[in-house]
Amino acid sequence: MEAVKTTAEGATKIATKNVKAYGTAAANADLNQLNIQRRKPTPHDVEIEILYCGVCHSDLHTARNEWHGTIYPCVPGHEIVGRIVSVGSHVKKFKVGDVGAVGCLVDSCRECQYCNDGLEQYCEAGQVQTYNSVDPYLGTATYGGYSESIVVHEDFVLRVPENLDLAAVAPLLCAGITTYSPLKHWNVGKGKKVGVVGLGGLGHMGVKLAKAMGAEVIVFTTSSSKIEDAKRLGADDVVLSKDEKQMARYAGKLHFVLDAVSAQHDINEYLSLLRVDGSLTLVGAPEHPLPVAPFSLIPMRRSFAGSMIGGIPETQEMLEFCGKHNIVSDIEMINIQQINEAYARLLKGDVKYRFVIDMASIKK
Repeated sequence: MEAVKTTAEGATKIATKNVKAYGTAAANADLNQLNIQRRKPTPHDVEIEILYCGVCHSDLHTARNEWHGTIYPCVPGHEIVGRIVSVGSHVKKFKVGDVGAVGCLVDSCRECQYCNDGLEQYCEAGQVQTYNSVDPYLGTATYGGYSESIVVHEDFVLRVPENLDLAAVAPLLCAGITTYSPLKHWNVGKGKKVGVVGLGGLGHMGVKLAKAMGAEVIVFTTSSSKIEDAKRLGADDVVLSKDEKQMARYAGKLHFVLDAVSAQHDINEYLSLLRVDGSLTLVGAPEHPLPVAPFSLIPMRRSFAGSMIGGIPETQEMLEFCGKHNIVSDIEMINIQQINEAYARLLKGDVKYRFVIDMASIKK
């Protein structure tokens, strides 16, 4: 089959092929097997046979149209690790047989200031997301990693350190970079007291990374059942956030707080933990606005910020940092046929701490 891509030089025919995938046709429908069209590699493309794909809470939000704007059929998945099976004629960075990884982005304009600075996630023209964006080659939706294979421009494919378990690497492509990027941006390191709010898919990576950066890490959780696990992951202290006395111990003491909670919560309780010039960065995405009291910020010159993933250079840097410190995600492996059950468990917080799909199961 062929599609047509319109470029400055005119219309170019793009060859395509059928690929097995798992996706949903509507917000209230289960995910089921379907066939999608992938382009065959163009000169700068890399074709990856997907070995593992992490399951991110964003997948669930998008599949169910909770953030609105979902393009159906929707094939989620943006934590992809696989084996390169073919390359375009001009590819220089990879060869057949290499391991390649793909995160949340598969393209951008590559011309704006942000792209030139390696901040493709903030592309002025709008980055092309791994799924639920408009595919600039085929004109259809982009389809994610719940599939047999994916074709991506070599500039958006990442290298994986050889010493890391490939399945457990997959969540680094979203959960890892989503937490690494703000920790780096706000100069987390030795001598800094860092709070991590929430011990889920994002939070557990925040603990591991902040600790490896040399910070003193304090986990804030509503669940006493997570105390021992937080310490196992590297936390120096664990605070039950419902206990006012425990919270008071850190009032005005923290340099930085990474808030990884997607449920509604009182952000002012955590802003009060910051010292002068401290920053709280939100990486969780609650459905409704979080009211901020002005005097949670003004008296101590505190900052309340947000952050999303990272650009391609920073994502590669994060992978190399994880390779150096032997950091991967804590995972539970599933087959693709278990994805609807996994979504139900994800809603309940019943996973430690990230589902990863063994994509060999799609061939069953």
